[in-house]
Amino acid sequence: MIFISDVHDSPAALKRLVGFGEEIVILGDLVNLTDYRTGEGAVADVLGAEFAERASRARARGDYAAMRSLWGEHARASGQDLRKEIGQVLSTQYDQARQALEGGHGLAIHGNVDRPEALLASLPEGFRYVHGEVVERAGLRLGFVGGGVPTPLQADGEVSDEEMRSILARLGPVDILCTHVPPALPPLRRDVITGREERGSDPVLEYLGESQPSYHVFGDVHQPQASMWRVGGTRCLNAGYFRATGRFLRLADGLVRVGSMGG
Repeated sequence: MIFISDVHDSPAALKRLVGFGEEIVILGDLVNLTDYRTGEGAVADVLGAEFAERASRARARGDYAAMRSLWGEHARASGQDLRKEIGQVLSTQYDQARQALEGGHGLAIHGNVDRPEALLASLPEGFRYVHGEVVERAGLRLGFVGGGVPTPLQADGEVSDEEMRSILARLGPVDILCTHVPPALPPLRRDVITGREERGSDPVLEYLGESQPSYHVFGDVHQPQASMWRVGGTRCLNAGYFRATGRFLRLADGLVRVGSMGG
């Protein structure tokens, strides 16, 4: 079983991964709004590279008010239905992901930039959306909760703390907790390239302290200060920024280890 996260529109790499013949667990963010390294993504496709760069700078500062202002000004000036037009680009990205995943098998949850209904509709036969479910594999219980931590942007892929706590409680004890977001621990949520702390999940951290699964696997933070950490008896592992690195985690013989597209 292979765990990946933050695919962000990488159909060619997905297709190669399907060729491994292993079960693939997608921990969210299949599509790409903006690649903060290159500026590529749905925002640049619709609004241009300059706008994407300005929005990225505001996002890097955590200045959500500036981001909303930028979007509002552009929408008023252009008369565009920005959500609809970006949604059309994301639909194309989901279509490409579906084609890349065909012939494979696995499980998926959504991330903060995903549109959950669109992701669900894009999964080919052989893949199952498992947000809020427990799945058993080789005698291990894997619990899944998708979604990002709430922000002022109120994106479709965000999950409130109340909902996160409710879903985690329904899961009960598991051997491996699978989420998109990290727990609210600074080393796991601090991005060393942007220099800012992303939003980790307090409910996830609480769950780890109470339930002590053997592993917690997640993504979301692309260049974390620490990709591995321990909370009590739980090993917390960031699956990696798949779009940029091809990195993944592999579960075999009850252990989770780091892997890469090299094998």
